[in-house]
Parts: sequence; structure tokens; C-alpha cells
Amino acid sequence: MIPKELIKKVRKLEIVTRRRVNEQLAGVYHSVFKGRGMDFDEVRPYTPGDDPRTIDWNVSARMNGLYVKRYKEERELTVLLLVDASASLGFGTSGQRKRSTAAELGAILAISAITNNDRVGLVIFTDEVELFVPPKRGRKHVLRVIVEILNYQGRKAKTSLKQPLEFVSRVARRRSVVFLISDFLDQGFDHALSVAARRHDLIPIVLADPAETDLPKAGLLTFQDPETGELHVVDTASRQVRQHFQQRWRQETEQRERMFRRLNMDFVRVRTNESYIEPLAAFFKMRARRH
Repeated sequence: MIPKELIKKVRKLEIVTRRRVNEQLAGVYHSVFKGRGMDFDEVRPYTPGDDPRTIDWNVSARMNGLYVKRYKEERELTVLLLVDASASLGFGTSGQRKRSTAAELGAILAISAITNNDRVGLVIFTDEVELFVPPKRGRKHVLRVIVEILNYQGRKAKTSLKQPLEFVSRVARRRSVVFLISDFLDQGFDHALSVAARRHDLIPIVLADPAETDLPKAGLLTFQDPETGELHVVDTASRQVRQHFQQRWRQETEQRERMFRRLNMDFVRVRTNESYIEPLAAFFKMRARRH
């Protein structure tokens, strides 16, 4: 039984998300993510302006006039959302946790997909795949996906990006659009990422909180690693410590993004203290220009 408060939250999120999709993302989503090809639709009389290459000469000869073939796009597109539910997604210092941002991103991508009659599936993971919702179409199914993303509590604390990537490579036979939503606080997933990127249109969405990139100047602070439970005392009053922290974050970010570029992968950066609509819309528009 789904709690009433959750149902209310899901409906509110759906209304807000659907409005944003209709206003900013619907058109570019369709142009960016094409179907598998074109299917023959019908033959109709030639009209000035038609592409001469579409003339069906056999039909034209039989009918004693010019006729052209019409085609329609065969979408049959599958969108898979890989959503991180590890303990580090519970972090947030700007009024919204990374987990909430991930849920809203999942909702807007799912609604973008069903608006175009695409199938949507969900994989929720920690250091193992904990939930798989097979791809389907329709509003009822997407509401289930949104409920799962909003309500799911990971059983494990740690992160393994390798696990969902290998899982998708096994279960998704056809080429799919795969959004990997995570803070990417993990190592050793390079090979799995490479294999999945060859088989699918894989798009990493990297979540970050401002406190993860810049330490506040607040004296001695005790930090706890949410995934291991380890405690670390840090002197945030030290300028050298803050600079080292920032430099290390920058190096890890640059290393990860070099890997994405080496694999010819587009990626999206999202910060919890900023709107996720702008970077998502910018990504779609960039892709649309390229196509």
C-alpha cells in the first residue's frame, strides 16, 4: 500500500515535471533520440516539392502517373534509468539532497520518454542491482517508476557502478538510451562503462553538492563517510587543507570527464544548489544541433 503522502508527492512531481517537459524538453527530446529507422507507410500521388528519390517507379508505371512512397519513423525506443541509491546520495547542504535531485531527474526523463511513446525501464543500484523494473510504455507504468525512485531505500551503503553497467549489458539486447544518474564516487568501472557505451547510447548524469567541491571555513569539523562509516577530523580553517581538497576534487572530475570523452560519451553535470533543467536542456539542444 502506497502512503497517501507519497501519492500526493508523486502527483505534484508529475504535474510540475510534465509542464517542464512540454515547455522545454519535448521537442528536442524527440529530435535527439531517434527511433531504429523508417517504416514504409503508404504510396500517394506525387506533388510538387516531393523528393524525386521517393518516387515509386513500379507503381507509377502501373497507374500511369507519378507516385511517391511515404515513410514513418519507427520509434520503438527503450530508455533505461540507472539510479544510484547508495548512502552518499543522502548528502546535501543546499536544501536538497542528491537523492532528491536524482529522483526529479528520473521523473523528468521518464515523462519525456512516454510523451514520445517510448518504453521506460528502471534499475536501482548500490554495490549491487537491488531493483529492476522492465521497460514498458504508458502513464501508469511511469508513475510506478517515479514512485520507486522517490520511495526506494537502498539496502546497501556502498556504490559499484560496475554492477548496473554489466547488468544492462546482459539484459538489454537492443540498443537503448541509458541514463546513468550517480555522484560517481567509485573506482574500477572503466571497462564496464566502455562495454556498455559501445552497445548503448549511454549518458552519465553526474550529481554534486557544493560542499563536495569547496570546504567551508569553519574550524575543526568531523566528517563521516556515509558508505564506510569512517570518521575524519578536518581543520577547515587551514587554507592549505581547503586548497588541497578542492584540487583533489578537480583532478578526479577532470580524470572522469577525460574518460567520458575518450569513449565519445556526452555527459551532464548537475549541482544540487542549481536547477537541473538548464544543464539537461543544454544537453538536448547540443545533441539536436549535432544531429
